[in-house]
Amino acid sequence: MAAVGCGWRTFCELLPSAAVGKKKKPRVAPPSIPGLIDSHCHLDYAPMSDDLAGTLARAADAGVEQFIHIGCRLDAFDRALALAHSDPRIFTALGVHPHDGTTVDDAAMQVLEAKVTDNRERVVAIGETGLDYYYDNSPRTVQQHAFARHIELANRLDMPLVLHIRDAHADALEIVDNHPRRDNPGIVHCFTGTADEARRWLDRGYHISFSGIATFPTAAPVREAARICPNDRILLETDAPFLAPAPNRGRKNEPAYVAFTCAHLATVRNQDARELASIAATNTRQLLNLPPPSAVSAT
Repeated sequence: MAAVGCGWRTFCELLPSAAVGKKKKPRVAPPSIPGLIDSHCHLDYAPMSDDLAGTLARAADAGVEQFIHIGCRLDAFDRALALAHSDPRIFTALGVHPHDGTTVDDAAMQVLEAKVTDNRERVVAIGETGLDYYYDNSPRTVQQHAFARHIELANRLDMPLVLHIRDAHADALEIVDNHPRRDNPGIVHCFTGTADEARRWLDRGYHISFSGIATFPTAAPVREAARICPNDRILLETDAPFLAPAPNRGRKNEPAYVAFTCAHLATVRNQDARELASIAATNTRQLLNLPPPSAVSAT
């Protein structure tokens, strides 16, 4: 799910261009940057789910070698596991999104733990979980309780977390600080905060993942956060099908488009795009304990 929105800009500034009355431009093919990983995508969402083979083929052409698919509702866990078992390039994270925090109870957490422990070779993280104070689809106290339950499970299983934090960094940090600190505790996905907020997460050992938002004209604070992110903590993602980067903003996103974000942030960070792709992929593999890309094509 998208984690768009911050106090320093309006929601309308982050809407796809088509949503504010601008005509769509022709789709632009992404560059090919070998060695990419899309560290956060939703492959069971249309239109990717309608043409998964084509989606993965286009991603491969853009240099994407592995994918982390996010199963973020109880009724999505089995689909996520099926995807992860269907292709050696696909891994999954399982958790309950803060929008659905009202579904998190003892029974739900038992289901989540069982799905994770029974599939540890394909499930690489807990989440996405966290706080979303922009939509408030679940009451904030409910979100906070659900978030804490996910942290406790991740600590017990010694697995990284995937965090969705929107307009809620202060409360999320407080909840994290109320639990034992671990090395490499997880990822703040689709980061939309400031450089100062990024530093607070980095101080707690978290990795920061950047999406197509970093290419938006209004997202200078996100680019500054990406600029100061250490080489050993940066990840790249699409959050597909949401948040397609420039120059395809306003269209449905897909994993191939992580190449646009990589190229854009490489310029911001004064790095070669292949270097940034390699750095981010190495970080993703080390944090999530992924194997090297398979040399065998998926069937």
